[in-house]
Amino acid sequence: MDMLARTGVLGDLDRLTHQLTQADASVGTVIPADAWRDDTALYLQFDLPGMDRSSIELTTEQHTLTLTAERPSPIPADARPVLTERPTGRFTRRLVLSDALDTAAAEAAYDNGVLTLRIPLAAHAKPRKIAVSGGAPRQLTS
Repeated sequence: MDMLARTGVLGDLDRLTHQLTQADASVGTVIPADAWRDDTALYLQFDLPGMDRSSIELTTEQHTLTLTAERPSPIPADARPVLTERPTGRFTRRLVLSDALDTAAAEAAYDNGVLTLRIPLAAHAKPRKIAVSGGAPRQLTS
């Protein structure tokens, strides 16, 4: 006997939708993100609730950041699921990064289900002041 009963047409539609989406629960699931920058770095935050820190991988290759993480099913193998709405499995998110970022100096921290990534601006991309001297600029000679 099911612990949650759904009857009627809507219950049948719910069961059909559930069966269709259970084939691969991670398909179509996007890892939500926020991004902002200041004069020194780009900041990215990703929501990864229920993910073990050891399952999180961040890589950069040719200006592409790839985030992968895995959330296993909490339901024991010998149990009968009654309700499964939270996506499980392996999740991936890819973002194309500017060449103005120094990915080699990136730092990441995971706290309370939120992954925060800080990628500093490359030296050539940081705002800088140009000193102003007196007199006319020098002419280049060939």
